[in-house]
Amino acid sequence: MSATALTRYTRFGLAALAALALSACGINSVPTAEEAAKARWADVQAAFQERANLIPNLAEVASSAADREKEILTGVIEARAKATSIQISADDLNDPAKMAQFQAAQEQLGAGLGRLLANFERYPELKSITNYQMLQSQLEGQENRIRIAIRDYNEAVRDYNTRVRTFPEMIGAMIRGLKPMVPYQAATPGADVAPNLEGKL
Repeated sequence: MSATALTRYTRFGLAALAALALSACGINSVPTAEEAAKARWADVQAAFQERANLIPNLAEVASSAADREKEILTGVIEARAKATSIQISADDLNDPAKMAQFQAAQEQLGAGLGRLLANFERYPELKSITNYQMLQSQLEGQENRIRIAIRDYNEAVRDYNTRVRTFPEMIGAMIRGLKPMVPYQAATPGADVAPNLEGKL
């Protein structure tokens, strides 16, 4: 075998070893985990948006309620406006301040919904309205979807953050300039758990 051929085989072997080393360092797996977490975040945003889309239906139901419920409804509608105005892009998922702002707005909206629905419980005539029963069912389903979307997002973030912070994949993360993401955390204890609307509706 000629020296030129030997040099060529050596270079090829080194290139193969370098490719293997880079793949072990997370060059591909870390961005894959990052994209998975971003996709789960899109699911969280969609779930919250679907909940926000149900709120106009409350206006119709609340029109049959007393002034107290209308006052609470006004707060819910204002909270909805604030919650839907705060958007977190995939590039903001490593910014704790922006995530905290989004979480606080969603929790305020959830708390307002809870107060409104708890007050509706006092009015048996509302509970007998077909629209109210449909709304109750939709809200229960949506709260479950929100809970599942947050759980899936947090699991994807946990996987991604583990890769970014552990050897050898952290090398690939550093090469690409990737930073850990912020999981969805409740600002108040227990607020990350979907409220149990059964019995309140």
